[in-house]
Amino acid sequence: MALLLHRIGRAAFRRAWLVVVAWVVALTALVGGGIALGGQLQESYAIPGTESQDAIDQLAAVFPQTAGASAKAVVEAPDGGSVEDPDSRAAIADMERELERVDGVASVLGPFDEYAGDQVSDDARTAYIQVQFDGPVTDVAQESIDAVVATGDAGRDAGLRVAFGGEVFQETTFGLTITEVFGVLFAGVVLLITFGSLLAAGMPLLTAIVGVGATFGGIAVVSAFATVSSTAPMLAVMIGLAVGIDYALFILSRHRTQLARGMDPEESAAEAVATAGGAVVFAGLTVIIALLGLLVVGIPFLSVMGVAAAFAVLVAVIGATTLLPALLGLAKGRLAPKPGSRAHRRAVAADEGGRPTLGRRWVDTVLKAPVVFLVLVVGLLGTAAIPAASLDLNLPGGEGEAGSSQREAYEMIEAGFGPGANGPLIVTVDITQTTDIFEDLDAIGERLARVDGVDYVGEGLPNETVDTAIIQVIPESGPTDPETKQVVQDIRALEPEIAEEFGTPIAVTGYTAVSIDISQRLTDALIPFALIVVGLSIVLLLIVFRSLFVPVKAALGFLLSAFGAIGVTVAVFQWGWFADLMHVEPGPILSFLPILLMAVLFGLAMDYEVFLVSGMREEFVKTREPRSSIVHGFQHAARVVTAAALIMFFVFFAFVPEGTGVIKGIAFALAIGVAFDAFLVRMTLVPAAMALAGRHAWWLPRWLARVLPDVDIEGEGLRAHLAESEWAAARNADVLAEGLLVGDPAAPVGPITLDVPRGGALVVRGGPAERRLVSATIAGRVLPAGGRLAVLGLPLPTDANAVMRRVAVADTATDAASAPTAGDLVAARVDATRPWYRLGSTRDAVEDALDAAAVARSVAETSGGRLAAALTDSFPWRTTAVDPDTPVGELDRLDRILVTAAAALAEQPRALVLDLDAASASEAGTWRALAHLVPDDVALIATVPDDADPVPAREAFDARGIRELDLAIRAQEALR
Repeated sequence: MALLLHRIGRAAFRRAWLVVVAWVVALTALVGGGIALGGQLQESYAIPGTESQDAIDQLAAVFPQTAGASAKAVVEAPDGGSVEDPDSRAAIADMERELERVDGVASVLGPFDEYAGDQVSDDARTAYIQVQFDGPVTDVAQESIDAVVATGDAGRDAGLRVAFGGEVFQETTFGLTITEVFGVLFAGVVLLITFGSLLAAGMPLLTAIVGVGATFGGIAVVSAFATVSSTAPMLAVMIGLAVGIDYALFILSRHRTQLARGMDPEESAAEAVATAGGAVVFAGLTVIIALLGLLVVGIPFLSVMGVAAAFAVLVAVIGATTLLPALLGLAKGRLAPKPGSRAHRRAVAADEGGRPTLGRRWVDTVLKAPVVFLVLVVGLLGTAAIPAASLDLNLPGGEGEAGSSQREAYEMIEAGFGPGANGPLIVTVDITQTTDIFEDLDAIGERLARVDGVDYVGEGLPNETVDTAIIQVIPESGPTDPETKQVVQDIRALEPEIAEEFGTPIAVTGYTAVSIDISQRLTDALIPFALIVVGLSIVLLLIVFRSLFVPVKAALGFLLSAFGAIGVTVAVFQWGWFADLMHVEPGPILSFLPILLMAVLFGLAMDYEVFLVSGMREEFVKTREPRSSIVHGFQHAARVVTAAALIMFFVFFAFVPEGTGVIKGIAFALAIGVAFDAFLVRMTLVPAAMALAGRHAWWLPRWLARVLPDVDIEGEGLRAHLAESEWAAARNADVLAEGLLVGDPAAPVGPITLDVPRGGALVVRGGPAERRLVSATIAGRVLPAGGRLAVLGLPLPTDANAVMRRVAVADTATDAASAPTAGDLVAARVDATRPWYRLGSTRDAVEDALDAAAVARSVAETSGGRLAAALTDSFPWRTTAVDPDTPVGELDRLDRILVTAAAALAEQPRALVLDLDAASASEAGTWRALAHLVPDDVALIATVPDDADPVPAREAFDARGIRELDLAIRAQEALR
């Protein structure tokens, strides 16, 4: 990972304008595509598998006129008036006629119609018209909604107050207010203070804004083909801004520190992307995995939100690791802190001596009494989590935003009919097994009316095919009140009794019942989801830190901060503490808030954990001193973690005062969660717990250490690779070895020291097993057991994959057995290695390879050497190529060697490994043919038996440079 990121960072730095242009093109395409497609944000709270959703699906099939979206046109007479006055009734009748003409409206039920329910208030001042659309809310066009609203003019002309409510009027617009801009400005101020440079402070903001733009464009494109709620882009923008700034901050901070210490800008950018970028990729993946974990909850709208937010994080990670190093490439050395500046002094400050930083003073304070701080943090967060015990989850109740027509209609209904009228329940009745339909429906209605908390029960209404009926039930309590949940449960509890007595199974549905079912499913999923997230964090941190204590401590700390944040959110949004100050209307907590909080906060918490503890681990590996390691890691990461947490807090909290009702609670919980986790858990509890654990904090069972992969997030392996690359680059050699050991580490072959010049030859002499082992190691197929090895300038084992792609291995025995004819032998190599984008005929490649083998054969049959080769190249008609259809088994020994080598060379390698038998290796013609066949820029590694004559190889490759390795002599030297 570190090596890949190092290459990405270097490439982006060198090709800065190309990367910037690519980002501009991608941003333009996504945003332009989203605008051109004209996608719309739509709310859809469908939840497959629940009773309420199954009932809705059934109604859509057998009672379509009741399954579509609904709305209410609410009218209120002025003081002293009545909706039953002739003028008011006439105006209401006019509204009904206009509503019936609206495209998409399936039915209209006025307050004075024959089958009207309780649609006129007791004081006769308020009434409502029930409007039913012919499709779900996601299919209702904006033109139809506008036409419905326009019908209100008929009532207003008669002096009535008119407002419209219902699910189709829920706010689905996406917009940012000035407070969100203030959040970005606050983030800019923090960056300016952190870096002391406007240029440096602007880069994280730029990358984050570009990433958010790309994210929004992507969501807009998707919204043209799928249902996307208005919360999804707001959540994605909020998270994308926060993590985009933070991820760029981490990498840029590392880069400027390295520049202050004298590192070359290009090397610094590449290493910053490889090290700090590795932590960014790790943190981003944890957030993405946690957000995609929302898919398992099985709630479509929540899955869309999780995918949108995960996409925002992915774009932020890509931006931090590609766009940011490109910007660093444009700035080059201008980002280096000026000598003598605060930023420069902080970057070059040693652990001891000089003026201590605030981070150093804080960690010293914590380490003086770690038990006290540990108990204090646990006590504070435990106290903050107490309100979470009374958590009441629900979806928005349909009241709408303050000042909207939906809110006005909601309040008019509540004042005229009671709070339950805003959340009516629909009871579906299967009447296929009854013959006394209306008598049974009346009896069932009476049974429902006796349920505690029920205010009104309408008459049963059968469908046209008389197989399903619906009964409207209005509870006494509002849609989001806990008492309404109890009413739904009590009605469902009657189902077995009613089904047995009347033979009519019932089910409860409607928007309120769907909301209750969603909230219940999310409540049930909260603990399992938390356990999954905690388990994931333990596994990931085990891999990163190779310690048992660190993951367990990190997971417990995450739970403390998460439940503390939920507790504070309950106190403010549910209990109403400081509600006026926050512009918050107390009520139930958004049902998907806790799971979203855990998913997002988990990744951010692991982000801070990695940046703080990775420095501690790096120092502990060097010194084995636990206390000094804590101090070192903390003081070098405290400033950047503090800045990152403050940026997160400001960006999230900016969505609270003027944000939409749904996003307010999410933003507040995330802001509080970040503050708790960064400042109380990571920067206080972590050093205290690490100090108490001492050396045991880094203990890991040996068997587990062998199983876990080494991700090298601190970049130690990268630095070793860079050192090996410098060693290899300093020598002009295709194969370079120093003290190389190959094979079994307990009984290796070696040590081997050699250097093969560019385009030269290496002849490895020894027994079959030993020489094949050496050649396989040089070819990258077997990793070295020790020492140093570089092939084609690439150090092994870190560049083993690259070496394998550049070194072809030819074996006359196995290759001949794998293909029936000479043409098949070459074609198999060409087809297996040629990139998909390369044009050209396989037949042409086969003919070229066999022609080259034939030319080399003619060179072998002459003693003129170079003169013969020149003549053969000038007069190719003097040779006859091997026929592609010739069976490999019918070729003589030399032709088989040359065809096999030519087939391997068709891969266009930089080096060729070839095994020869003693007879072939002792013939001068074999080596003359190979010297002609193998291009001058391709190295030849040939393995031969002990008894092969060395002279022919020396003579043929003397001009290109030849090295000989006798494994028997090496073995004797090793024994001595």
